[in-house]
Amino acid sequence: MTTPSPDDLLTRLRNFHSDYFPRHQQRFQDLVAQGQHPKTLFIGCSDSRLVPYLLTGAGPGELFIVRNVGAFIPPYDGSHGWHGTMAAIEFAVLSLEVERIVVCGHSHCGAIRAAYEGVPEEARALKIWLKLASEALLPVRTSAEALRRTEQRAVVLQLERLMGYPMVQRRVEAGKLTLHGWHYVIEDGEIHVFDAKQGDFIAASLASNPGTGPYREYVEHDGQILCD
Repeated sequence: MTTPSPDDLLTRLRNFHSDYFPRHQQRFQDLVAQGQHPKTLFIGCSDSRLVPYLLTGAGPGELFIVRNVGAFIPPYDGSHGWHGTMAAIEFAVLSLEVERIVVCGHSHCGAIRAAYEGVPEEARALKIWLKLASEALLPVRTSAEALRRTEQRAVVLQLERLMGYPMVQRRVEAGKLTLHGWHYVIEDGEIHVFDAKQGDFIAASLASNPGTGPYREYVEHDGQILCD
């Protein structure tokens, strides 16, 4: 599919108003009258190939979505400055009281490759942002396998970083919130979820226990395997 021109976008906006909206008008009106009550905070990469609603089959009002380069989460200590992702997490957990948080990375991630290979000097904000992936990087030559493993390691590191948010940790420990790590393999159309009990990413069709787990132990063990 080619990138739509400005005129194409206007046509799509008109089609939404004339075709899609009338068929779902009551749902939108209910969401206005009753407010939004999404159960899931979806933190995903900005990559155009990652489409949360398509992957999950969700409709309006079901997902509270945050997207950024790499699906990274700043530490709660604010060491990377103010950021919309941090504010969105706080809003989703404290105000919306979501029941699950999904961190979704993907194959062929440009952010992970850039974390290894660098970015143009002019991209100052991006260079700082990519430091959030530094703990996931491996001291090996970049290869398809190393990049894939790093993408998964990065997802797990974000889950660990989430547990540094007091409101997240409090609700997880109270059994009111679960954390889920996903790695979307674009070319296979398959989501691999982090299974805490097995300590590995398992195809969604085979997984039985995705959720909160020993994230640091996974990253350290995984890194040792690749670097031996």
